[in-house]
Amino acid sequence: MKPATLEFVKQRFTEYYQRQNLAAPSSLEQREWGFVFFDASAEVRMRRHMAFVDPQELAAYVKNLVPAHVYYSTAYYQTPSAPTMNDKHWAGADLIFDLDADQIVRGPYAVMLARVKEETLKLVGMLVDELGFSRNHIRIAFSGGRGYHIHVTDIAVRGWGSPERREIVDYVCGIGIDPAVMLDLTAAPRTGWRRRYADALRDHLLWLRGLDPAEATAWLTGPAGISKRAAAEFLAGLGALPEKDPGDLLQDRVVRAIVAAPDFGSRVRDAGARADEPVTTDIKRLIRAPGSLHGGSGMRVVPLDIRDLADFDPLVDAVVFGEREVRVEMKANFTTSLLGNTYTLKIGAAKVPEALAVFLCCRNMAEIAGGA
Repeated sequence: MKPATLEFVKQRFTEYYQRQNLAAPSSLEQREWGFVFFDASAEVRMRRHMAFVDPQELAAYVKNLVPAHVYYSTAYYQTPSAPTMNDKHWAGADLIFDLDADQIVRGPYAVMLARVKEETLKLVGMLVDELGFSRNHIRIAFSGGRGYHIHVTDIAVRGWGSPERREIVDYVCGIGIDPAVMLDLTAAPRTGWRRRYADALRDHLLWLRGLDPAEATAWLTGPAGISKRAAAEFLAGLGALPEKDPGDLLQDRVVRAIVAAPDFGSRVRDAGARADEPVTTDIKRLIRAPGSLHGGSGMRVVPLDIRDLADFDPLVDAVVFGEREVRVEMKANFTTSLLGNTYTLKIGAAKVPEALAVFLCCRNMAEIAGGA
């Protein structure tokens, strides 16, 4: 980022923080804080091991130093400002899920944001309907970048260690599923993962049925690892298989080979929620502070109620800057949506709304042009 661009972005962040106080999380005095600044060196990228006694002290710090990124600990500590993790004396942590579009789909920014919101809605449904967490104990935040954070603040989970959190994230992601359990005819009702797994198996068999016979044979003899003769016999009777009860399908040795294949494992994972597993199991994680700005996009980290998530549009609702015209120098051709408009920009000079200029500069796709 060139000096003029850095100054432009920092001024916009300064204006935002002068008019906007961060909403302090619960038990503020037990949280560790970390900050990345615009002039951060490679040696000291984050300033952390910090703590604040009240919201006023936090607000004053942010207004005076204007960080590019603001984080606080999902954990609670007796001494959060201690310089080492052992000296902080861990006292529990919220249960956190991080969904990042980069791990789900690639494509235009708007498409990625729409897809990751679908995954977030799916995960919230699993937490409430299948794992029994109360909606009152679930907080959601748009990350300001490419995803969402889900905070489960139920005091019952606060003391969980990494193994307990691993069990939860394994469940929502569909890791370690036993086909015999999922397709057990004696188990009822067929909800949750039993329903998802049966649907995934039917979809996979329908996919095989729709392939050219040579392609289907190649898959069965390749990833599924069965003989050509067994593949031919299986394909000959495949027409009736998807209509069978899923529990009966496991009696077929080819189906047992199919459910053990990596390709089918990927389909099962797609049926689950695409949460970042290391984030959930980390009991000492720092996470973006709701209300702060994301230094990689210039967008706001927006706290959301569950009921607001479906209608939330980050390309409108997380944009905090205005439409004053700014001249930028584009580094590459780029098309994006922002504030309800679509912009197609070519390499070279362009005039864009201030909100888009901040976005482009933070993403290192443009520099402020002379005379801006």
